[in-house]
Amino acid sequence: MIPYGKQHITPEDIKEVAKVLQSDFLTQGPVVLEFEKKFAEYIGSKYAVAVANGTAALHLSALALGVKKGVNVITTPITFAASANCVLYAGGNVFFADIDPSTQLLDIESVKSLLKSKDRNYFSGIIVVDFAGSPIDLEAYKKLADEYGFWIIEDAAHAPGGFFTDSKGGRQNCGNGNFADLAIFSFHPVKHIATGEGGMITTNNKNLYEKLLLLRTHGITKDPQKLLENHGGWYQEMQELGFNYRLTDIAAALGISQLNRASENLKRRREIAKKYAESFSKNKVIFTPLAVPGHAYHLFVITIPKRKGLYDYLKTEGILAQVHYLPVHLHPYYSQFGWKRGDFKVAEKYYEECLSLPMFPSLTDKEQDFVIEKVLEFFK
Repeated sequence: MIPYGKQHITPEDIKEVAKVLQSDFLTQGPVVLEFEKKFAEYIGSKYAVAVANGTAALHLSALALGVKKGVNVITTPITFAASANCVLYAGGNVFFADIDPSTQLLDIESVKSLLKSKDRNYFSGIIVVDFAGSPIDLEAYKKLADEYGFWIIEDAAHAPGGFFTDSKGGRQNCGNGNFADLAIFSFHPVKHIATGEGGMITTNNKNLYEKLLLLRTHGITKDPQKLLENHGGWYQEMQELGFNYRLTDIAAALGISQLNRASENLKRRREIAKKYAESFSKNKVIFTPLAVPGHAYHLFVITIPKRKGLYDYLKTEGILAQVHYLPVHLHPYYSQFGWKRGDFKVAEKYYEECLSLPMFPSLTDKEQDFVIEKVLEFFK
């Protein structure tokens, strides 16, 4: 079977993990700090905080930015549910805006309409998503955030290595902290960098960085400069209600090893995407993602008629395509908040037609040729 995505573990990965297993620290050791430093350098941010998974990264980000009861936050319906759920975890309220049909990213015009429909200070923040690896224009959102006084979380779980070009022609890496207050990444096995489970938060804000470090570890600190009292070398204080959202050194070692070939793997993803796009370019019913130079291609999503028919046909041929995503507002849980079918017509139309084809660096040319052949065969 050819899956839509999977991890690629090398002998070097295994070697680096084995080193940690033979060391003094399986968790709370030096390898996590090394991973954070190297990841921040790769992304181009000042700070990075490693956490247990991408959802933990979102939850801590929401808490660090002050989400609580009565706080209203905007996000996109086309994302994994965690991008919205993190607001609910912290007690806030989630609002959605529709997507741009050409990019499947949050539509800034839809966001502007939502902002204008409420009092000026109604919304405290926005969570934008680099869906499928396509980088959102954060410069435009930063201007809007400055105008209305809200913060930005960039959900870059799909886009390490992705970038957009700003108004001055400069390259802006996804998650570099130049426009968003916080950015999050995921290291789930199907992502660019796999640690089993794992996540990272990046920022250029020192105060937020220190807040995240505290929240990650039960709200407890041992820092002598921050203690209200000091009874001795053993002493520690819980100063906030935090969580055990730490990443292990075992996972961090795997992350560092995977990070060492991240650029090479991203290059391969872009080669695969280019071949898909070229192969489907003459077919009038298969629409491929809008090609942009900084696309990180976590997913390669086509939009087509007869989506279920193609999905089922590919499965019979040993190809496990996937659908990303059921719009968040259509999940049964979200109906209690009043969301319903018809609220976001662009997102809902996209869902009816989208299909993610196999996309991972170890996908062979032969496997990709087979996928392309079967997709085209279905539409003959």
